[in-house]
Amino acid sequence: MKIDIHLFPAERHQKILTMLSQNGRITVVELSEKLGLSEVTIRNDLQTLAGQSLVIRTHGGAVLAPQAPELSLLLRRQQKALEKEHIGTAAVNLVSANDAVFLDASSTVLALAQHLRKFRNLTILTHSLIVAQSMLDVPGINVILTGGTLHRDTISLLGSDGLGILRKYNINTGFFGAHGLSFPEGLTDISAGEAEVKREVVAMCRQVVALIDATKWGRVGPASFASPNQINTVITDQNADSTLIEKARQFGMRVIQT
Repeated sequence: MKIDIHLFPAERHQKILTMLSQNGRITVVELSEKLGLSEVTIRNDLQTLAGQSLVIRTHGGAVLAPQAPELSLLLRRQQKALEKEHIGTAAVNLVSANDAVFLDASSTVLALAQHLRKFRNLTILTHSLIVAQSMLDVPGINVILTGGTLHRDTISLLGSDGLGILRKYNINTGFFGAHGLSFPEGLTDISAGEAEVKREVVAMCRQVVALIDATKWGRVGPASFASPNQINTVITDQNADSTLIEKARQFGMRVIQT
């Protein structure tokens, strides 16, 4: 496999991470041969990825860094809180009265949920117990909760067997957070269980909207749940990588920066 030597660093890093995820470990020489890049460039790229705690340098190569345990939802809500609030404010403009919308269990989508409380004729479908709980005192919103097994870190119900009820609805828009958005991997998650649920729901939605802050661009999680061609809109903040935004637009995505 040869790549364009004029690729931007972020794009090279994505390809290196993809190869590492497939092989577990790889040498500088192998990367140089497969990617058509100098060994100096590969070493510099690996050093950059090591600085981001994505890989661990070994003698003559690198291995993927162990995945850190998923942060609890309460802790993640505190990270990039202002950016998430701006993203949630922009996302509510994509919702209309009488819509049926899906909200996942991510902290960024939870920021959107608070803005949906103003609606009096809306159906929210979700696997998030926190989203459902936040609507208890909003009688005009109809909440449909999937079944499944409790996942404590995200406070959500997982398992594809519990998604049957969603098929009864015409879902206008699905709002999804992610561990990362990269190309060609698309939207990815750390949790295989979360990715399994999201993957099935993505196929049910007329419009797929990704809500991600700037730190998520170029990151690759172990499990993909939406390919680039399935994503209609991305809402992000002003610090998102312009090169990757242009890449997203080449796939036909609408990108909104808040």
